[in-house]
Amino acid sequence: MNQGGAMNHGGKTNTTGKPVAVVVGATSKWQSDGRNTKLAHGRAVDDSNLPVGARWGVGGAIAQKFAREGFFTVLTTRAKANAAGLEHAIREQGGACMTVELDLASLESVSTAFATVRREAGDPDVLIYNAGYLEGRDLPPEMELLEYIPLEIFDTAHHIACRGPFLVAKEVLPAMRKRGAGSFFITNNSSSLRGRKRMTGQSLYYPRTMMRTLAQVLTEEYSEHGVHVANVVVDGMIDSPGTHALPKARQQPDAVINPVKIAEAFFYLHGQDRSCWTHELQLTPFATKPSY
Repeated sequence: MNQGGAMNHGGKTNTTGKPVAVVVGATSKWQSDGRNTKLAHGRAVDDSNLPVGARWGVGGAIAQKFAREGFFTVLTTRAKANAAGLEHAIREQGGACMTVELDLASLESVSTAFATVRREAGDPDVLIYNAGYLEGRDLPPEMELLEYIPLEIFDTAHHIACRGPFLVAKEVLPAMRKRGAGSFFITNNSSSLRGRKRMTGQSLYYPRTMMRTLAQVLTEEYSEHGVHVANVVVDGMIDSPGTHALPKARQQPDAVINPVKIAEAFFYLHGQDRSCWTHELQLTPFATKPSY
């Protein structure tokens, strides 16, 4: 495992030389004051009744899991303030972490962010691409058809679902290849399995199929170099402050996925023996039919 770090104002951030886990999109737009939460409820919500593992959705749960398992965890988010609560929670649990600002729509931001990661934490041993977006959710029912979708919304979805993971892969895969080890995992959803019409209240998920295809390509290209690539299809509503308060979640609690358990699945993938790697994993609540 990587033991490297670099200077940060006179010393390493990753002072103990821990293996490095980077979570791209560590915070959730469904967290208590997230964009989706405010869009759905018209305000921020109280998350004090939720376990700490669920307060920042999948990204936050993954970050906490890897930190508890001894990794120096790098949280990326568009604004550091978004991850302040998560960073505090990880440190309260005895973990080590740092936050790096990252705008996936900007090549310069991606390059700068990963230069910071390499300098202050070290080359990542595991990278979880968990970026999400809400673009499309605020469009009214009469704008469900593709002909009404503004180009700006499609551009954002493309930046996050396709161009973003491409840029991130270029930043981290070379070092993993040279080391002969590493994990590159993508959080995806059921819209990656086949193209589906966007319904009112949903994000524009057309490009998610391209995200899945990229994972398949990277599997073929990098597995032989010792890099484990996997596409993880989270097939259902994820528990978080914003979704927890939705009528659908309250009426069908068995259809809601615990993000802590999703995080355990990611950690299981990272620990797999290379003689039997999983390259696609679909996680579906028992009470619902799997998507195909």
